[in-house]
Amino acid sequence: MNENEFPPQPEVQVPDDASALVDGPLAPFQVEPGSLLEQFAAGYDFALDDYQLRACAQVEAGAGVLVAAPTGAGKTVVGEFAVFCALATGKKCFYTTPIKALSNQKFHDLGQRHGADRVGLLTGDTSVNSEAQVVVMTTEVLRNMIYANSTTLNNLGYVVMDEVHYLADRFRGAVWEEVIIGLAPSVQLVSLSATVSNTEEFGDWLDEVRGNVEVVISERRPVPLYQHVMVGKQIHDLFDGVAPTAAVDPSERASRVNPELMKLARNEAKAVRDDSRRPRGRSGKGKKNAGYGSGQFGGAAKAHLERRDRGRGRDQRPAPRLTPSRAVMTTQLQRARLLPAICFVFSRQGCDGAVRQLLASGVNLTTDDEARQLIAIAERHLQGMAPADLRALDHDIFLEALSRGIAAHHAGLLPAFKAVVEEGFAAGLIKIVFATETLALGINMPARTVVIEKLVKYNGEGHVDITPGEYTQLTGRAGRRGIDVEGHAVVLWQPGMDPRAVAGLASRRTYPLKSSFAPTYNMTVNLVGRVGRERARAMLEQSFAQFQTDRSVVGMASVAARNQRDIDDYLAAAQCHLGDFTEYARLREQVRELEAEQARMRKADKRAEAFESLMTLEPGDIIHVPAGRHQGWAAVIDPGRRGGRGGEPHPMVVTERRDVVRLTTSDFPTPTQVVGKLRIPRKFDPRQPAHRRNLGSSFLDKLHALDPQLDTRRGPRADAELTAQITELRGELRRHPCHECPDRESHARFAERAMRLDRDRQQARARAQARSNTIAKRFDKLCQVLESLGYLGSEDDEVTDAGRMLARLYSELDLVAAECIRDGVLDGLDAPQLAAVLSSLVYEARRVEHGRMARMPDAASEAAQHQLRQTWRRVCLVERDFRLERTGEPDIGFAEAAYEWAHGEPLARVLGHCGLPAGDFVRWVRQVIDMLGQVAAAAGPGDLRRTAREAIDAMRRGVIEFDPDED
Repeated sequence: MNENEFPPQPEVQVPDDASALVDGPLAPFQVEPGSLLEQFAAGYDFALDDYQLRACAQVEAGAGVLVAAPTGAGKTVVGEFAVFCALATGKKCFYTTPIKALSNQKFHDLGQRHGADRVGLLTGDTSVNSEAQVVVMTTEVLRNMIYANSTTLNNLGYVVMDEVHYLADRFRGAVWEEVIIGLAPSVQLVSLSATVSNTEEFGDWLDEVRGNVEVVISERRPVPLYQHVMVGKQIHDLFDGVAPTAAVDPSERASRVNPELMKLARNEAKAVRDDSRRPRGRSGKGKKNAGYGSGQFGGAAKAHLERRDRGRGRDQRPAPRLTPSRAVMTTQLQRARLLPAICFVFSRQGCDGAVRQLLASGVNLTTDDEARQLIAIAERHLQGMAPADLRALDHDIFLEALSRGIAAHHAGLLPAFKAVVEEGFAAGLIKIVFATETLALGINMPARTVVIEKLVKYNGEGHVDITPGEYTQLTGRAGRRGIDVEGHAVVLWQPGMDPRAVAGLASRRTYPLKSSFAPTYNMTVNLVGRVGRERARAMLEQSFAQFQTDRSVVGMASVAARNQRDIDDYLAAAQCHLGDFTEYARLREQVRELEAEQARMRKADKRAEAFESLMTLEPGDIIHVPAGRHQGWAAVIDPGRRGGRGGEPHPMVVTERRDVVRLTTSDFPTPTQVVGKLRIPRKFDPRQPAHRRNLGSSFLDKLHALDPQLDTRRGPRADAELTAQITELRGELRRHPCHECPDRESHARFAERAMRLDRDRQQARARAQARSNTIAKRFDKLCQVLESLGYLGSEDDEVTDAGRMLARLYSELDLVAAECIRDGVLDGLDAPQLAAVLSSLVYEARRVEHGRMARMPDAASEAAQHQLRQTWRRVCLVERDFRLERTGEPDIGFAEAAYEWAHGEPLARVLGHCGLPAGDFVRWVRQVIDMLGQVAAAAGPGDLRRTAREAIDAMRRGVIEFDPDED
């Protein structure tokens, strides 16, 4: 049956203003009798919300739809209606999710609703009923289908993109845009998003790219959210009156802060310096950069209060502690009947530490029957896991906490343990979960209460305030629809906290969606192979990234036009009776620009030389640190070429004072020079005091024997051509008639304002030109690199055999991997060695590691890694020639762990050596397995494919093979 043979459906009533905010002005929606929507709604035992009905009506009318609603508001009902329509009309529906756990959950839900024979599942390593009429899958699977022109796409009528706001994710977000752009025009797209502040902009882009897309927004929370601050043992309302998030209709008018909280803040301020939020520097003034966010959410004063209390006499009582302990917080929530709760702690170690603290405090939140049920859930999920592995994972502590209704949830937790926590919490048996912010983006796990310990978090570089969008995302978990009448958000008091700042954070809902889209080498060869270069370029120009950029360019143009009017006015005011003062002013401006350029060149030359000198360092090099706290001689332990801020080198050294420290580029304003070599023991561990002492002593002995001298050569000289130009222009200035004008400086002030505005106008124009077609320009450069290396031919749609091989590699270092396969870098390695080498193409350290130094496990893998690094450098040089940013650097931080696991070492030993949490270890092993699979597919028949598959088989064991679909 073709699409024209389907029986006609009743016409659906769709109001013209359906894309408006649906919470307020629109009349209640009336479902058309006899429509698919009426049949669908009848299948639920509760009435659908107005916004759900309006969005579903748009789907039945044949439109695409973007639905934006708060967490827990039930927007997935619209996605399920698309599934219902597909089944009713004989078409296929793909339901995509960002993570495997969500895919599994949706697969089971839809299977129960529509029958297991009609629903399939496709994830990276699982295929169940893949040709079913409804298939649940991760977004990457659909992207790969589109590139492969899979026959599974035949008769596809609907695609649901759950959590579509993931396209802002800097690592995976591009996949969502690839799918949206690449789907056939006949496919109806149903996009489900969290509430974002630029929903209309996102909807406009979808409508432009897909055509006929309506936007339906709901800002009304299904469960009202009340805001609180816990001070000591008391829970105070944040607002004096109804919180904005609890109002029936969200109001723009700011609510008044609870006067009791303001009084507490004033009383605390009497005991603590006014600038305690910004600790004093040596000058006695408050520091501009407190190092702990903006200071308005407190926390920086805590150490001062503790020192003050320690300094009190025995007869003096310490001031009352206003920040509640975790045990106090939990028991007070229990007394107030605010459990179950999720407490967000912005640290994995903090989550685990919180669980241990509650255990040590004797907190027990469950009845005997609840404890038995939780133990049964754990036994069901963990049965079959080896006892040795359970011991290595501190299973006894996990079980003890679980039986008391206490748990942690973060990315470092083993997937099977996370599944236990999720099921126990969903059943209402676990009463408090300490979680990192990743839970706010994960599977459906609502609570009655959300607690946020601190409103400041570490972002990898420093402590920063959380944003209003992040606050909204975190507190969105509070309030279980159909269970709780109201939800609660509780912020714990921190010394120096300003309640007005907290109220401002809780009142705003700013969460803009920004595209992270950028073409990659793999995307380029796939698109060129499908549609040719010209059409591929046109498709990429349709990306949301380019759409947002083009809108900003329009704003720049209007600013430039305003500047031009002001420039004309200032130049008119600068007229001189002796001559053309505009000409004179332009000469002065040229001199200023050339002198600034000369200074920049001197600085840039020094910086470039310093950077290059750091990039060539090797372990054992003895160098001089020219600046900073550790100025003096040092020996390099680890060059730290990866992991520093912005990809800069971050060397670990031992200093003359025998300190082991990490340095930054700010310690090297001038180049360093290697003056000697020190042997670094292979087993050196900077965490061991004895190792540090021994290495420090060896370094001082070596330094004494070398007696190195500082090289005091002068820095780069001024460019002779620039100097000559400046001299010539200064001569022209002195000869100009306006140079002798008595009002010269008065004229010059007006002219300089005009010149400054002109500079701004030119810079804005340059930015606008640079931003125009940025995605297409990057695509062109990628094509040039690929053509120069033989992956693309000179014809529009010509992809070489090497290009087809690259099309099967999806890692961030896809081109480096392809070059290694072509150059035979991976040939001759055994399975553990291959796993170790390929791990460097996927692993990325979370931050600079201060633990054991990363090394390759043996000589063969070391030699292959050396060749891989040479390949990477060669690719970087080609990229530089075509003015592309450098490909990320390989990271060997997981190589030994990958080798040991592929070699059959037990879990306890591998975890002990690598120091990673179990969840991180499992995730990285699975990524190495995925990379091995890609290499096996790309390499074709031969020894490399056999070795890659052998490595996959060796690594799929124990905790890795156990529950493989959890992510």
